[in-house]
Amino acid sequence: MLYNRLENNTVLCCLCPHACKIASGLAGICRVRKNNNGVLNTLNYSKAVAQNIDPIEKKPLYHFFPATKAYSVAAPGCNFKCGFCQNWQISQDFQADILSLVSDVLPEHIVKCAKEENCKSIAYTYTEPIVFFEYMYETAKLAQEEGIKNVLITNGFITQEALAQIIPYLDAVNVDLKSFNDDFYVKNCHGHLKPVLETIKCLKENNVWTEVTTLVIPKCNDSLEELRQIADFIVSIGKEIPWHISRFHPEYHFTDYKATSLDVLDDAFKQAKLSGLDYVYLGNTENKNNTCCAACNVLLVRRYGFNVAENIIENSHCPSCGKFIDGVFN
Repeated sequence: MLYNRLENNTVLCCLCPHACKIASGLAGICRVRKNNNGVLNTLNYSKAVAQNIDPIEKKPLYHFFPATKAYSVAAPGCNFKCGFCQNWQISQDFQADILSLVSDVLPEHIVKCAKEENCKSIAYTYTEPIVFFEYMYETAKLAQEEGIKNVLITNGFITQEALAQIIPYLDAVNVDLKSFNDDFYVKNCHGHLKPVLETIKCLKENNVWTEVTTLVIPKCNDSLEELRQIADFIVSIGKEIPWHISRFHPEYHFTDYKATSLDVLDDAFKQAKLSGLDYVYLGNTENKNNTCCAACNVLLVRRYGFNVAENIIENSHCPSCGKFIDGVFN
């Protein structure tokens, strides 16, 4: 139970670091967890607003069973308010009645569909899965029993208590590390940086395969110094953690911003390699999205967009020099 009852039927939500104190009849910041007379109810349980079959590379996860399919599912809501959100229609600006209009899709059905479609994994994605925690949790337990992997695509803004509950059922996670500046998080996301860093550390400590993504936004988080700080932080956790540096395109409340310069992305890529990261990728471009051996630089996995054209990794090792290739390949 991820909440505590307080006086006067008020509840304290313990799911994410916002720690919303919610009076009876009201919902928290995410809009999908509501206090009904001292009981915190999740309003989006089984309300799947998106179900798709995606290549795992789209998540993006490049070192987790390449070229396999992920059954992707989302329910409405988010605990951030990012003005540059790419799925804002279902994460932020959805109408309340969507929760009553969407037909229930129970965890058993999701697992059944994933099996029928020969999906290696189920991905909790598109919106913020943390705010449909119970739905994800119940689905993940059933999936694990059926031998299906569980993949979480998240902003990482979750309490350690909640993370400890879901970690035993997670096989891979991509954390969106949006900036290395808390002011950016406060201004643009209505959140904070420190809990996200703690999430990444915790995942690594618990041996959950983790990759990190940063959307580089002009004049917001695109300074080479900040990008170096992100790279250095990832190296401090594990230099084998892949970092996806993604190109921003104008969206939602950020339509007056320009797309990220390719030169900025190239500079970030070079800095990440100088910082010591073994695996660095550029997202939303056609450049630098192949996997190369960190020791001998031989091309191991060739990608075109989200499609894998070639994969010569042998039993998680480079066939050229024998180096172990970090990830989950078998």
